[in-house]
Amino acid sequence: QVQLVESGGGSVQAGGSLRLSCAASGYSYCMGWFRQVPGTEREGVATISSDGSTSYAESVEGRFTISQDNAKSTLYLQMNSLKPEDTATYYCAADSRYDYCRLSRIYFRYWGQGTQVTVSS
Repeated sequence: QVQLVESGGGSVQAGGSLRLSCAASGYSYCMGWFRQVPGTEREGVATISSDGSTSYAESVEGRFTISQDNAKSTLYLQMNSLKPEDTATYYCAADSRYDYCRLSRIYFRYWGQGTQVTVSS
C-alpha cells in the first residue's frame, strides 16, 4: 500500500503560481494529479510514469508542469498562469497495476487526502 500526502495548496490571484507537492511512502509506476470541484467528477490534470513520460489535460497544457524527484519519493505540480476555473481540491494519485499511465481516475488505486487551491479573479 502506498500512502500519499499532499501539500502546497492555498489562495492566489489569477495569473499567479503555486507548486503542489506529494510525498509518497513507496514506489509507483504511474503517478498523477487530479482535481475536483464539489458536485462534479474528479478530473485528471497530469500524469507521469517512472520513465518520465508525461501527459496533461488540454485545459492545463502549457501552464502546469508535473515532475518527480525519485530520490525524495516526491511528486510535484507547478501551476503557472492560474485561472479562477483552476479552483478545486487537488489530489495526488498513484498506481503500479499497469505498464502505462492514463489520465483517468479508474487507473489509480491510491489517493492522497487532497489540498485546496483557490484562484481569485
